[in-house]
Order: sequence, then C-alpha cells, then structure tokens
Amino acid sequence: MVASPVEPEFRGARRRLVEALQDKGIKDLALLRAIDSVPRHLFVPPTVRHRAYEDSALPIGSGQTISQPYVHARAVEQLMLTGREKVLEIGTGSAYQTALLAQLAAQVFSVERYRDLLDRARGMLQQANARNVSLSLGDGTLGWREYAPYDGIVVSAGAPHVPPALEEQLAEGGRLLIPIGDKDDQMLTLYIKRGGQLERRDITPVRFVPLIGAQGWPG
Repeated sequence: MVASPVEPEFRGARRRLVEALQDKGIKDLALLRAIDSVPRHLFVPPTVRHRAYEDSALPIGSGQTISQPYVHARAVEQLMLTGREKVLEIGTGSAYQTALLAQLAAQVFSVERYRDLLDRARGMLQQANARNVSLSLGDGTLGWREYAPYDGIVVSAGAPHVPPALEEQLAEGGRLLIPIGDKDDQMLTLYIKRGGQLERRDITPVRFVPLIGAQGWPG
C-alpha cells in the first residue's frame, strides 16, 4: 500500500482533480481515494510540477509522457480491482499509475524498457512508500513470465495487436487493458479471458506512445 506525503500546497489541487474526474464519470470510490492520496506532483519533472494536477498528459523524458489523469482513471477502473489481485503493468513510465495500482491491488509487477525511467520510478515509489511493487527492466511485450498468471494486465503504450505473451500470462477471468491501433491513434481496449479466449470491449479513443518490442512495434 502507499502512505504518501501530503504537501499542503497541492492538497486543494488534488481534490479538485478528483472532483473533475467524478464529473467525467469516474465512479470507483477506491480509485478516487487513491487519486486523492497519491502525490502526482512527485511523479512529474520539476519543470512541469505546477501542472501536475491538470487533467492533461505531461512529458517525463526519454520521449515518454505521463498520461492524462482521466485516461489513467478510466483504464484502471476497467480492471475492477478489489485489493486481492496480482497485476502486471507494461510501461512503468513515471510510476504514477504504478502507485495507484499499489493502493488497489495486492501485488504489482511493472516492466519498463528505459533504464533512466526505471531508476527514477524506483526512487519515486520508495518515496511514496509503495511496498507491494516489483520492477523489472526489459521488453514489456514479453510480459513477466516468472510471476504469471495475472488477474489484471495494463499496457501503457499503443500496440498493433495483443502481444501473444500477454494473452498467455493473463489468468482465466482476468482483464487486459491495452491501446490497440496504429502509431498515432488507438482505441483503449478491454479484453476479458473466458474459456481461454479473449473477449473484446472498446473503451475510448486514446493516443499513446508506441509499444516497442519483439511482439509490438519494431524499435
């Protein structure tokens, strides 16, 4: 779980973000509590910290971004987490979503392909006291087979299709969230594994950076 430091100058901004997300239709109370407690300003570069609680994507380095809070919330809400699940995250990035997942799931396993982002994420998660998170440097399209199967998988980059390794590592009844499309525009897509097959449900149009790897886009 996360026991986050609260800085008074950001408390009001964080509460206003929660209210804005509620107005946009986010209903999961546990998720809203997590957004209200996780200090998003810790997970963005100092140069854009004043914009941390805007409902917009922000650059974090290495050509990557921290997603718009509404996109994070809409995606995580689809996982329908109860606190007992094992979740795989592909693309640690800023680690803000990782910190949210840490409050909502029993265990979080997160894979990042950029070492500088992973090192920064490790420091931020320690600062946020997220103790139920394991991090790995590698090709996220291959998942993290050692700890499979996963009750939930969330992919934070756009893919041309579902990587076979992720489908294999999803537990029966598990939920996989992934942006599917081309390199510029995708559809955030929910897959539920039933009878060994993936059932698809389109959620909302999104725009993510490409998922690079052996079972994604070529680097």
